[in-house]
Amino acid sequence: MRLLRLFLCILGMSFFILSCNKRPSFQDSVMNAKKQDSIKATGEMDVFNDCPMMGDAVKEDVRDLNLLKNRYIFPQESDFNREITLQKIIAPGNDAERWNTSQAAEITGYIYDVKPGGVETCNCKTKDIEKRDTHIEMVLNPMESGSTQRVIVEVTPRFRKIMQDKNINWTTRGIRDAFLGRWVKVQGWMFFDTEHDDEAENTNPGRPRNWRGTAWEIHPVTSMEVVQRPKLPI
Repeated sequence: MRLLRLFLCILGMSFFILSCNKRPSFQDSVMNAKKQDSIKATGEMDVFNDCPMMGDAVKEDVRDLNLLKNRYIFPQESDFNREITLQKIIAPGNDAERWNTSQAAEITGYIYDVKPGGVETCNCKTKDIEKRDTHIEMVLNPMESGSTQRVIVEVTPRFRKIMQDKNINWTTRGIRDAFLGRWVKVQGWMFFDTEHDDEAENTNPGRPRNWRGTAWEIHPVTSMEVVQRPKLPI
């Protein structure tokens, strides 16, 4: 009996160690998004602009993507992968497993374009620009800004409201005025947009109509700050 108890104790410890070392999965990230109540950014925003976190998507996989897009908690220091840089995000190669959506990142680059995001299920297909995401394109070098060199970062309506409460203008117009054509440090959550991985150079190389370098994004953006031009490459 004593040997049996010892065996069960060792077995339990093994499972505990394995669970501690387990890399967070996409589903873990989705569950974390569903359990945001522990770290609210500001107020109750699970439903915002009459749109729930999963938007109005019908397909379960898209609903899960929307839950990640619409996260409205600020990452803690322990969430950041400090090895992630814009240069590493845009590096060639199939990058579907390169990063993890449970990670946050801080990257620095040149803001090539700022415009309203599309009509998407994450925002219940609203046509109101200020209730849609702000689509921001970053590049490593403004002299090499072809479409397949761009990384997308997005400001969401929920974080726009959070910043508004801090008297910070994160409207699409406000972001364009403050950051377009400048070097900017961006923080936020890593997100792999499977809805666009067939239009990204890293996951569908050589497609003539590719309009982005990677399906990885920072989405949502939680911080933006103008910085001095860094030494290239970043």
